[in-house]
Amino acid sequence: MGILHNFFTRTETMQVLSSNLVRLLLAAFLGGAIGLERELSRKPAGLRTNMFICFGSAMFTILSDLMVDPQIGDHTRIASNIITGIGFIGAGSILHERGSVQGLTTAATVYVVAAIGMAAGAGFMLLAIFSTVIILLALRLLGLLETRFNFKPLHMAYEAAGEKADQIVAEINSILEADHKIMESIEIAPTKAGFLVHFTICATYREHQAFLDALKSSKILSRITFIGSRE
Repeated sequence: MGILHNFFTRTETMQVLSSNLVRLLLAAFLGGAIGLERELSRKPAGLRTNMFICFGSAMFTILSDLMVDPQIGDHTRIASNIITGIGFIGAGSILHERGSVQGLTTAATVYVVAAIGMAAGAGFMLLAIFSTVIILLALRLLGLLETRFNFKPLHMAYEAAGEKADQIVAEINSILEADHKIMESIEIAPTKAGFLVHFTICATYREHQAFLDALKSSKILSRITFIGSRE
């Protein structure tokens, strides 16, 4: 009887261990999938960050079940604190600059990735996979639609070269006045041929195209370089 008891105990332990390993691997994979999309989009929270958050959330969820007495313990106590911890990480990714707020999508993504990790750690694998697919579609397709149909203003960086710094700035401001826009994050540097002005503009995709065409048609600006998103 003792041998059979030990055999079944070891078998049950191996089943629990293998089940938990599968959950952790799934969490790492799903978090990595979302993180890869963020990495390709050049966002602050990329592949490793999202993978670690998803894996860590799954780990805490599993530990909250293993470390608590089934009869008297609270299985949700450890897992519930994940929400608080992720809130601090998400808040750290939100930046305020010149009256604008950046990083809200990154913070929301981090929050959802933690929830996916908790679902994987709790054994709700289909729910975790389905949620990951929805998030990937939202990040990729909705982002393209927002840009294409001018729903979302974008911060884009430019560089303009010319002989005199004041003439460069005045020319750019005159072009922007028609659309009631202003330059942000202006940096002026001397060059051998004159001056180089680096600046950013917040506008829709269509407005950026029109602004870039106007800059290229200017006779005062000798060279225009479109850098793209500053993130």
